Amino acid sequence: MEGSGKWKGHDVAKKPAWVVDKERAKRASAAETLWLFGLHAVRDALANPAREKLRLVLTRNAADRLGEPCWKAAGIEPEIADPRKFPVPLDPGSVHQGAALEVKPLDWGSVESRAIGGEGLPLVVLLDRVTDPHNVGAILRSAEVFGARAVVGPSRHSAPETGALAKTASGALERQPYLRVRNLADAMEELRAAGYTLLGLAGEAEITLEAALAELPGGAAIALVLGAEGPGLRERTRETCDRLVRIPFAGEFGSLNVSNAAAVSLYAAARKLS
Repeated sequence: MEGSGKWKGHDVAKKPAWVVDKERAKRASAAETLWLFGLHAVRDALANPAREKLRLVLTRNAADRLGEPCWKAAGIEPEIADPRKFPVPLDPGSVHQGAALEVKPLDWGSVESRAIGGEGLPLVVLLDRVTDPHNVGAILRSAEVFGARAVVGPSRHSAPETGALAKTASGALERQPYLRVRNLADAMEELRAAGYTLLGLAGEAEITLEAALAELPGGAAIALVLGAEGPGLRERTRETCDRLVRIPFAGEFGSLNVSNAAAVSLYAAARKLS
């Protein structure tokens, strides 16, 4: 080997930084696992054929409550653990109820396949940097209840799949598509091109959600866009919405938790579509 950048007479092409980053992210994603915990979350994950299951840890009491058919059908045998020495790397204070399951994250596919061509009402929730897993878990649960096709958030600066999110979702994480996209504004434009009306929730908006929904024609497709508590919708997100709407309130205090706002909005939109 002579000089730099050559090997046996051939140029060694240095990969661009973005290619290296993409390959590194792909390897990290392939190696990523998470622990689901709690009886509901573990039971529903075991029943989900799309979920890759790696390791099941149960106390004797949890094993009795879940029942042998539950894990036999999933093709996995549990490790029976001492409740005083539960051998799972969970955050202190996690209420695991003696049940934990190591899994791979779910791959729900694309906005096109799930939010545009998927099952359920033509109703989608977009979350602009909502990072609290408890809020996202509660929103997934509401989205499932009201028949939304998908919940969509950016791949960065949004809550990833975690045990805490799954436990709050109470099984909805296994059934309700949760899509993480590279660019939220691009996903919004894709939905608009497919016929969705983008309604952004903002407390200062002039029109109420109910009034905006009443103006939509029959057969409409609705995307509800919600921001994180405090900062709300980012400027570009606001500009990409078709309309900004508000949930009316009585009294001087007019702020809802983002998961509560999502539930109210989903109920109103589902009534419009059904």
